[in-house]
Amino acid sequence: MRIFVASLSAVLMVGGTVMVGYAAFVAAQSAKSMQGNNHEKLDLGWLFAQHDTVEQAGDDGAEENTISENSGEDQALGVSDEILAENERLYQEAVAKGQNVRIVECADGGRVSLLFAGDILLDDEYAMMFRYRARGSDIYDTFSGALLERMRTADVFMLNNEFPFSTRGTPTEGKQFTFRANPANVELLGQIGVDVVSLANNHAYDYGEDALLDTFTTLENAGIPYVGAGRNIEEAKKPLYLIANGMKIGIVSATQIERNAVPDTKEATSANAGVLRCMDPSALLEVIAEAKADCDFVILYIHWGTESQEETDWLQDKQAPIYAQAGVDLIIGDHPHCLQKLDVVSGVPVVYSLGNYWFNSKTQDTCLVEVGINKDGIQDFRFIACRQEDCRTRELEGADRDGVLNYMRGLSPKVQIDSEGFVTFHGE
Repeated sequence: MRIFVASLSAVLMVGGTVMVGYAAFVAAQSAKSMQGNNHEKLDLGWLFAQHDTVEQAGDDGAEENTISENSGEDQALGVSDEILAENERLYQEAVAKGQNVRIVECADGGRVSLLFAGDILLDDEYAMMFRYRARGSDIYDTFSGALLERMRTADVFMLNNEFPFSTRGTPTEGKQFTFRANPANVELLGQIGVDVVSLANNHAYDYGEDALLDTFTTLENAGIPYVGAGRNIEEAKKPLYLIANGMKIGIVSATQIERNAVPDTKEATSANAGVLRCMDPSALLEVIAEAKADCDFVILYIHWGTESQEETDWLQDKQAPIYAQAGVDLIIGDHPHCLQKLDVVSGVPVVYSLGNYWFNSKTQDTCLVEVGINKDGIQDFRFIACRQEDCRTRELEGADRDGVLNYMRGLSPKVQIDSEGFVTFHGE
């Protein structure tokens, strides 16, 4: 999926510009492939028709979800003129409100596919980028073909940008690990199909405010929207709104880490750049309320938990119900650098930790999480077992996949995970 970026000034100055730009965006979609929803209504016993429609595609194990014959009459493939018109109306309305908004083109007019990954690191001084360069900078030797297909074809693919993009700044004094990536490395995000990143993490400020400011500019120039940080607190608190299939989807993000009174990672202020922090959830709850009041589906991508600990910690356990009851429809967590349980809290699906996706040289199990939604809520939810190994990440198959799925079943007593990774949520 490619997110269409249009500036507010252009919309206000020339009414026709939006439609011209949107047409260009539609054409650009093919180029990429070549290179309040009420959470109380979530049926915790639902099963997905898509389970029986998974087809193997190609020798590399790539898979494609298709619409079953029984549901084909109810879900039109492609996007109708009516949906395009509603997208335009919602977009113009959001622009008039001064919101951070993008239009999303979906391949299926009946389903928006959301794909989530955990931590990624593009610092040339660390193992991942060093090995990537040593192997000839070959993205096809870095991510398996199945993963590249999934990442590039998802309507919205989001991950955690666990570093600043900059050549400026000095490392935070006394911090064990400090990261900084050359701004040119942003091209890798484009190569793997990233559409949105979170900057709400404990490494975004590793090289100070100047490096964080450079990060904003780098991502903006690359056409990749971000959440969870900003040039001031007003910007850091802004949700990202995505207009897709006649829906308005809100994404909000914040970090609890580091958990001390004077964190190295600075919170944004009225005058200074920084992240949105949520050890005290008050500010994040304001953001959630704003998003909930103005969109159909709210996603919280949150940096929390304890590193290398598979069990959730006290603050995750305390805050998950708070955010679920505040109106979010899906909670996606990261930071522990390992997988944690899948759960349902107050009717809301929670992924407590996605784990490392492409972050360090350790051999670690990880995942993609794919969620299909429409105006009725969540259609399907899939845990895609992966492994980070030898500075590569691949989708798992056979016994390796079964092993990870069994591990997740052991961690997640409130859910059922079938042999293909599709998840059914039971009661609490």
